[in-house]
Amino acid sequence: MPSATVRIGPKAHKLLKSLTRLTGESMPAVLDKALETYRRRQFLIGLNADFAALRRDSRAWKKELEERAGWDATLVDGLEDR
Repeated sequence: MPSATVRIGPKAHKLLKSLTRLTGESMPAVLDKALETYRRRQFLIGLNADFAALRRDSRAWKKELEERAGWDATLVDGLEDR
């Protein structure tokens, strides 16, 4: 696996070492997981902001609710649960 050198501060390095001892995982593995968690959090923050903006626009929000109602109709399409 290709690798890169990244500078981190002493506090972050101490925390990373602590997490590796706690989990038994390598530093790169712990860092990968931490970055993925941060990426997901940023995605959800952005998604939340987008929905807040949508709700502030009454016309767009009405269209959103109408579209959701249309999708709800697919739940009674005659197919039985298996």
